[in-house]
Amino acid sequence: MLALGCDQAGYGLMQEVKKHLEERGLEYTDCGTYSEDAVDYPVYAKKVVKEIQEGRCDRGILICGTGIGISITANRYKGIRAAVCGDCFSAEATRLHNDANILAMGARVTGTGLAMKIVDTFLDTEFSGAERHARRIRMIDED
Repeated sequence: MLALGCDQAGYGLMQEVKKHLEERGLEYTDCGTYSEDAVDYPVYAKKVVKEIQEGRCDRGILICGTGIGISITANRYKGIRAAVCGDCFSAEATRLHNDANILAMGARVTGTGLAMKIVDTFLDTEFSGAERHARRIRMIDED
């Protein structure tokens, strides 16, 4: 299960992501926002984080204007590894090496076609499980 969240800048692209996920037969929880009315992106990042931390979802997708602010918010929480990706190589690498559990994208910097390819790459790539990568992830999670 995926958790989805966006602000008003990411709303349009998120509608495309939802259609794409439905076409792939993938289930998701829509944590909002639900319109193009101005909102504060930390609210929606936190909702997605909560879905993952509480085990209702395995991964998430967050979208704001650049992907930066919403990912910064998500990364404040233990066990969350959100990566801003604007290309497929980064989406693949962050899954393989970082076991990223949230994909963040910028609706103002990434076109719809590329965004769908990034989503597919993120969702279809599994963590490599290599010890050097697992060790680094443990280091990130240490207090």
